[in-house]
Amino acid sequence: MEGVSPTGILLLLALLQVKHALCDGPLQTRWMVEQKGGYGRPGGLAHAGLPGAGSFLALLVFGMAALPSLLLAAGDMLVHYHADYAKERLNRRNGWSTQTPAFWWLMMGDQLIHQLTYLALAYAVIQS
Repeated sequence: MEGVSPTGILLLLALLQVKHALCDGPLQTRWMVEQKGGYGRPGGLAHAGLPGAGSFLALLVFGMAALPSLLLAAGDMLVHYHADYAKERLNRRNGWSTQTPAFWWLMMGDQLIHQLTYLALAYAVIQS
């Protein structure tokens, strides 16, 4: 998008943050959480689909065309899915829980990947 202002990019990032807070938190169901550690399981795919759909909507609201928005949102979904899958596999394989420091390192690593993805989306918007 030609001529995107710094304020516009900050607003896009704010939209993505709100989307993340909703999709990676209260909109996530037990079914999704239970299936995130099995590759290709419907619950894990559905969970990753939430942030993907949210990114698509955020990009559309921001004014980006539908096709680039869809492609960037699909990228967000793929990164989100694989970050969550890897996190769940490591947690389950090692028996880590909220009582284990490694659980929190892994949780924050997962969240960092999500946040860096939003910076990458904003960069893609600037470059388009």
